[in-house]
Amino acid sequence: MKKKVVPGLILSITLLALLWTTACGSMGAQDGVSQQKVKVARGDLTVSVTGNGKIETSREARLTFGSAGRVAEILVEEGDEVKSGDLLARLDTSSLELAETQAQLSLTQAEVALVQAQIAGQMAEYNLKNTRDSEDALKMALLNAQINVDTAEYSLSIAEETHTWPALKIAEADVEKAEAFLQYALDKGMELLVLRAQAELTAAEAQYDAIVQGYDPEEVAIKKKQVEVAEMSLAQAQKNLDKLAEDIAMQELQVASAAQAVEQAQQSADLASLSLDEAQRQLDEATIIAPFDGVVAMVLVKEGDIMPSPSMAPQAVVQLIDPSSLELVIEVDEIDIPLVGLGQEAVVTVDALPDADFQGVITAVHPVPKEVGGVVLYNVRIDLDAPKNIGIKVGMSASADIVAEKHENVLMVPSRAVDKNDQGQTIVKVMENEEIQERVVVVGLDDGLRAEIVSGLEEGETVVYEVRVKSASMSMF
Repeated sequence: MKKKVVPGLILSITLLALLWTTACGSMGAQDGVSQQKVKVARGDLTVSVTGNGKIETSREARLTFGSAGRVAEILVEEGDEVKSGDLLARLDTSSLELAETQAQLSLTQAEVALVQAQIAGQMAEYNLKNTRDSEDALKMALLNAQINVDTAEYSLSIAEETHTWPALKIAEADVEKAEAFLQYALDKGMELLVLRAQAELTAAEAQYDAIVQGYDPEEVAIKKKQVEVAEMSLAQAQKNLDKLAEDIAMQELQVASAAQAVEQAQQSADLASLSLDEAQRQLDEATIIAPFDGVVAMVLVKEGDIMPSPSMAPQAVVQLIDPSSLELVIEVDEIDIPLVGLGQEAVVTVDALPDADFQGVITAVHPVPKEVGGVVLYNVRIDLDAPKNIGIKVGMSASADIVAEKHENVLMVPSRAVDKNDQGQTIVKVMENEEIQERVVVVGLDDGLRAEIVSGLEEGETVVYEVRVKSASMSMF
C-alpha cells in the first residue's frame, strides 16, 4: 500500500525534523546503530491511497438511428458544441412520412367506425328496453281482454236465461190448457168450475203476455256477438304477448351483435392507433437529437450512407460527450482497495497540469477486478471538480491521492519508535530523568512514517528509538 502525507502534514513533519536535528541529535552510534530522540508533538495524520488512470467523462453517448434508411443530413462536425434537443442528423423520411399519413387515415376511419358501432349498440339497447317496457302493457291488455270475455259471456247467459224460447212455449201451452179447461167447465154447466177455469186462463194469459213482452231475440244475438268480439280481442292480446317474447329474443341478439361489432371496432381502432404510434416512432427514430449539452466527439457516418436496421446491426452515428462532467478512473491494488469507499475525498493531479491540484469524490468502486501482470487491480471512479476552461481533456493521464483516513491535532511519534515488549505489549522508549524507560502505549492511525499515540504519552515528552546508520553520524528518521 502506498501511503502519503498531505501537504500540511509534510510541513509539520519537516519542521519537526529540523527540530530533532538541531535540538535532539544523535545520542551516539555504536555498531552501526544510532539512538535518536524526539519530542512528542501534535499534528494532523492522514493515510491516503494513490492510483493512476485516465480522465474520462461521466456523460457519454454513442447515438444511433432507431430505423433503417439512407442518411439525408449530418448537421454537426467533430468538436461542435450542441445543446440538449438539437438535431444532429436525420434519415430520408419521405416513405416514413407517407406511412404515418396512411396510419393516421386508417386510425380516423377506425374511430368513425367505432362511433357508428357504439351508436348502433346504444340504439339496440334502447329498442330492447322499450320492448321490455311494453311487456307489462301487453300483459294488462291480455288480462283486460279476458275480463271482457268473461263479462260478455256472463251478460249472454243472463240474456239467454231471461229470453228463453222454451219458456215462451210453456206459457203458450199453459194458456191453451187453461182455455180447454174453461171450455170443459162451460160444457158441463158447472158455474163454480167455470169461475176457476176463467181465473186459471187469465193467469196463464198474463204469464204468456209477460214472457212475450220481455223476449228480445236481437239482444241475445248482440250478446253473442259481444262474446265473439271479446274472445277475438283475447286471442289477439295473447298473440301480441307471444310476439313480444319473440321480439325480445330477436332484439337481445341484436344487442349482442352490436356489442360484438363495438368490440371489433375497438380492436380495429386500437390496432390502427398502434400502427400510427409505430409510424411516428419510426419517424422520430429517423432523427438523432442531442440528449444533453455537450461536444461532438466523433461523426461516424456521412451523408448518403445506408443505415442497416438497428435490430440487425446497430451502427453509431455520432459520439457525444459532456466535457463539463469529468471523472478520473484509476486502478487500485487489491491490498489498498479495502481502504477505499464511496464519498471519500481525493486530491487529483493531472500530468499535463502539474502545478494544479483538483478536488474529487469517489463515486464508484468496481466490484470485479482485472489482473495485469499478476497484479489484481480494481477500477475506482472519482468525480472531478475542475473549472470548465482549465484545459483538462478526456484521455489525459492523472493520479489521485484518496484520503482513506485523517486524524487532526493528535499526538504523534515516528513509526520506528513503536515496538513490542516480551509480553506483546505495544511500547515506546521514553527518556525520564536521563534514563530510558519503556512505556506501554495505545497506537491509533499509522501512515508508515508517523504513528498516532492514543494514550500512554504526553505532549513534550522525549521518545528514544534506534536506527541503523552507515556511519556514526546524526540522521533524521
